[in-house]
Amino acid sequence: MTQPFGIAVIGAGMAATPHARALADLAPDISVRGVWTRGDSGAAMAAEYGFPLADSAEALAADPTVDALLLLTPPDARLDPVRLFAGAGKHVLCEKPIGRTLAEAEEVAALCADAGVQLGVVFQHRYRAGSIALRQRLEAGDLGALQMARADIPWWRDQSYYDAPGRGTMARDGGGVLISQAIHTLDLMLSLTGPVATVQALAATTGLHDMECEDFATAGMRFANGAVGSVFATTAAWPGSAESIRLDCSKCVATLQSGTLRLDWRDGRTETVGEETGTGGGADPMAFPHDWHRDLIAGFVKAARAGRAPDPSGTDALTAQRLIDAILRSSETGRAIHLGDT
Repeated sequence: MTQPFGIAVIGAGMAATPHARALADLAPDISVRGVWTRGDSGAAMAAEYGFPLADSAEALAADPTVDALLLLTPPDARLDPVRLFAGAGKHVLCEKPIGRTLAEAEEVAALCADAGVQLGVVFQHRYRAGSIALRQRLEAGDLGALQMARADIPWWRDQSYYDAPGRGTMARDGGGVLISQAIHTLDLMLSLTGPVATVQALAATTGLHDMECEDFATAGMRFANGAVGSVFATTAAWPGSAESIRLDCSKCVATLQSGTLRLDWRDGRTETVGEETGTGGGADPMAFPHDWHRDLIAGFVKAARAGRAPDPSGTDALTAQRLIDAILRSSETGRAIHLGDT
């Protein structure tokens, strides 16, 4: 009989709720061996969901029944837990982004690779029904050649969101809308389109927010496969609406929005897959179900048990973060950035 897969949870802030609900659903095959946080939030999470409260991160890393770390800390508190748990031979599933900067993200990936453990990242939008269906249709070649891609993230955050200590700063988050919100849609887009070769962009902070980093970004892109595209991302579009990805292919136009896939075939047929769900694009960042987290965690555990890279992987996280880095460098320099430039 397969033993339960042991999970240690570090961090219990705003992003922890869907993870806790997902882990409760996945018991007993996946067992939470302990929760640890720097403050009091871990005790509240442990009490609500019946998880054990750990004495320290070190105790969890030394526990032989722990197979993996679920890392839910703010981005400025990721490196030390990864060093500790990867060094102890534990796999790592990390909330996005895996590092505040590209260099920090590359260090996290290297720590896991050098330790021979798997690194997964929480890009749960890949696990929506519409996303899965579109990926399958593209891989089968049903839609024809990709010609154009558009990613739109017209989200809204109240000023109170950015009044939280460190939010929207380089020191804690590593940036603004791109790395904290749009990274989900960018990862999903890249999983469907393949990598970006060249980008030219503009990023700025609007007068609608008092914050250090960008709350607006737009970019034109040329993909490695020759297709062209654009990204628009903001948290200043009141009252906020669902993000979308549109792929114009030679046989069909595919649109993902609110978890639903719509296929408009050039011969006049129309198909829809999935159901509309909340996205967290408005004033409530957590207005979405936990099903995607549940399926992502289950997939990570299956991959770790099999000794293969999870979907999404640390490599996927680096691909998304390299695009974000290129968008910001393009805005700063006023020139096109060829990915791979230093």
